[in-house]
Amino acid sequence: MQEHTSKGLELVVGEGDEARTIAVAFRPGLGGHNRPGLVWLGGYRSDMSGTKALELDGYATREGLECLRFDYSGHGASGGAFEDGTISRWLEEALAVFDKHTTGPQILVGSSMGGWIALLMAKALKQRGDAGRLAGMLLLAPAPDFTAELIEPGLTDAQRADLSEKGRFEEPTPYGPDPNVYTRALIEDGRANSVLNGVIDTGCPVTIIQGMQDPDVPYAHALRLMEHLPADDVVLTLVRDGDHRLSRPADIGRMLKALNDLIAGGH
Repeated sequence: MQEHTSKGLELVVGEGDEARTIAVAFRPGLGGHNRPGLVWLGGYRSDMSGTKALELDGYATREGLECLRFDYSGHGASGGAFEDGTISRWLEEALAVFDKHTTGPQILVGSSMGGWIALLMAKALKQRGDAGRLAGMLLLAPAPDFTAELIEPGLTDAQRADLSEKGRFEEPTPYGPDPNVYTRALIEDGRANSVLNGVIDTGCPVTIIQGMQDPDVPYAHALRLMEHLPADDVVLTLVRDGDHRLSRPADIGRMLKALNDLIAGGH
């Protein structure tokens, strides 16, 4: 009988001074079905032990599905310095973990910044001829291009000075005791990875769940993303009282129902 327990693993990504050890949790799927696996893509400064990630893993356990979670470098249990992180660097890690551990079609579940990573993964997979690896995409409060679209416009003169002189600035966050840190490298790399500048062809069904009371990613951002997703199989659910975390029991229920619908739609 195939084992269906989550395994704690590590994967070294990059070479030389760029090498960093990525912490991975992988649950093999049970044989005998053709349903896709699930890949968790976390947000900025979040990790794979958050509420939504664990609920996703629990769902995979009950359904016998393959499930992959990991921490970006500088996050959670992974190595590397957080301030070395860029969208390109974290995308490289996401693709490396995806290639190492997954087989067959997958549903990418991207939360906040993870939604940006998911869209970039779809582009990268298509460019190398692997578009068929994506069975669907579930984006939770997605934050594509957040550095240029949501961070830069609100910078104060002092923060701009810090970026110019120190290469970084800090900003208080309600999600933990330590401030958010944004580096010049992250912001410059973010511009180079923009997706809201043309048609986004994911090659798969996309479901977006967005809170209308989200203080970090305004729901207008999700509406703008919809404009760049021209395919017919895109669904947007706006949660009137939803915040950025989308971790309440009702929000988790919406996430799992969306997964059920994406999986059912693949048959």
